[in-house]
Amino acid sequence: MTESEISVRSVRAFVRSRSRTRSSAVDRYVTAFCVAMFLAVLGDPLSGVLAGLAGPADPARMGAGVALIAMALTGFLAAARAAGPVMLSAPDASWLLLSPLDRRRLLGRTGRALVLVAVVAGAVLGLGMLAVLGAPDRLVWRLLGALVLGVSASVGGMALAVLGQASQSWQVWLTAAMAALLVLAVVAVSGQLRTVLAIAASAPLPAVAAAASGAALVSALLVRQAWASLDKIPAPVLVTASTRAGHVASAAAGVDPGGFTWIAEDNHWRARKLTSRRWPSLPAPFALAWQDWRRLARRPGRLATMFAAVALPAVLAQAGGSPAALGAAVLVGGLAVAAASTSGARRDGDNPALARLIGVGRRPALAARALLPALLSGAWTTMALAGLTLAGTGAGIGAGSESWWLFGPLVAPALAAGALRMVRRSPVDHSLPVIETAGGAIPLGPVLWAATGVDLALIGCLPAAIALTAPSAEMGAFLAAQAVTGLAVPAGYVWRAKGRAGG
Repeated sequence: MTESEISVRSVRAFVRSRSRTRSSAVDRYVTAFCVAMFLAVLGDPLSGVLAGLAGPADPARMGAGVALIAMALTGFLAAARAAGPVMLSAPDASWLLLSPLDRRRLLGRTGRALVLVAVVAGAVLGLGMLAVLGAPDRLVWRLLGALVLGVSASVGGMALAVLGQASQSWQVWLTAAMAALLVLAVVAVSGQLRTVLAIAASAPLPAVAAAASGAALVSALLVRQAWASLDKIPAPVLVTASTRAGHVASAAAGVDPGGFTWIAEDNHWRARKLTSRRWPSLPAPFALAWQDWRRLARRPGRLATMFAAVALPAVLAQAGGSPAALGAAVLVGGLAVAAASTSGARRDGDNPALARLIGVGRRPALAARALLPALLSGAWTTMALAGLTLAGTGAGIGAGSESWWLFGPLVAPALAAGALRMVRRSPVDHSLPVIETAGGAIPLGPVLWAATGVDLALIGCLPAAIALTAPSAEMGAFLAAQAVTGLAVPAGYVWRAKGRAGG
């Protein structure tokens, strides 16, 4: 045992001995008991799911399933890179990071936590892979192989993210891996890999064992390299990641989901130098909303990602999604796109004094700020519904009609009104009572917070939601009803806004 390891252990023991929240044997027993109960409850439904995976899969849905798995792994890598991923608690980052303690030993606890997170994510990916490719024979061995492949991919990706935090050259490799996964998703959903996927689905067990062994070996090498690079991560990078993690933990502990948006927004703009340009000569309400357009133009990558996601409903359709799931995916995606372009309204709500100084009434300000989210959500939902029509699923959305895309422009105003209501809602009110239901206790404060904005969008998009989730050959009545509700709901929402902006 080295002296540096003894130093780290002795320091942590000293801190724990003087902590007011020291864990006792009872605490560890309760934790182990809760984990055991969770596994016992999860065992029965999980065994049913695994039993349903036996048998060959549908070859027509393999490409879309592999595309979804590739996009899920890409999202996991993007989340790992955005989180740090290596970080420390606030006290350790303030007092121990710059001390002469061995940094690799100091960061070892975080490394083990990252491995645990990656293993859980990899197990989910492995189950998804087995659901896509099927198990024509020997379910247990194919399940084991899929789990090894999934865990190897997620653990190796997490190790690559750690290496990217330590070196810019590894950051390039991480970006290349994410780009390769996106290319794989596009190629798979286009149907070019149908033969390859059919061969992989019926591969003999020795080939599956060889692939799993190779993936595990590559993953182990990356983990070893990542462990060796822990002491090479620059201290400012660790401090930044730790500060960001502390803010996220505070927002999570206070059940304040709105804080996550501000954290992401401030982290993006904090280190950037922006050029100053003359404000355009526009009428007062539109000049006030111009900042949202400029903010969107300064983030072309975000805009490209939003519109690249229009293919997700079509991919879900090819993977066998139900009409209800496809309709929900279209409307939820449109609402998310609309909410991503409403930071100006969010700042008006958080700083009403500054909004009052601008001298623009709340109604004109809301109407002007609704223009951009309505345009973006309308374009997104139109393209998504057109993609579903081109996908031609044979049942449900995309089958028997060329007019589904007409719902896109009609739901846009309602989605914009729902997005504005979402970003202007108050923080979670934890003083509200807890409702006892058959499924357990439900805190009313977070539920009302989550429903604010979504309720308005649902009311405004109700005809479209009914038509999309329960497709019918006669869409004229639904289109007419959606045209009325799509305009009436945002008009009523803006009309109810009285007084000055932020008042």
